[in-house]
Amino acid sequence: MISVSISVDVPNLEEGIRFYAKAFGFCKSSEPVPGVALLQAGDCRLCLLEKRSGSRAAMNASQTRHYERHWTPVHLDFHVDDLQAALARALAAGALQEQIFVNPEHGSVAFCSDPFGHGFCLIERKR
Repeated sequence: MISVSISVDVPNLEEGIRFYAKAFGFCKSSEPVPGVALLQAGDCRLCLLEKRSGSRAAMNASQTRHYERHWTPVHLDFHVDDLQAALARALAAGALQEQIFVNPEHGSVAFCSDPFGHGFCLIERKR
């Protein structure tokens, strides 16, 4: 059996907790060590890791962390019943809306980024 959790680097742990709580309803379940917070929403777990801007992304990497908008081949998808309500909550929490793809038949998608430059999608569930 396998389970998956998602880790997200943020420059400020409290700001990260605030954003993901307000935007998506995550609750902090624990802070096992300084600079690490475990969040839970339903059966989804999110681990926020406080990493300062400019720190190296990995020991042998020349690339450093930055929190301006950036592209990565991995991002978060949040599947929601009410796209407009979910988008309004995310924007009020500090997200940026980048694009909307409207598809009334199969469900629309909002392409966004969090305040730390990480892309995410809000995907409307159609019943």
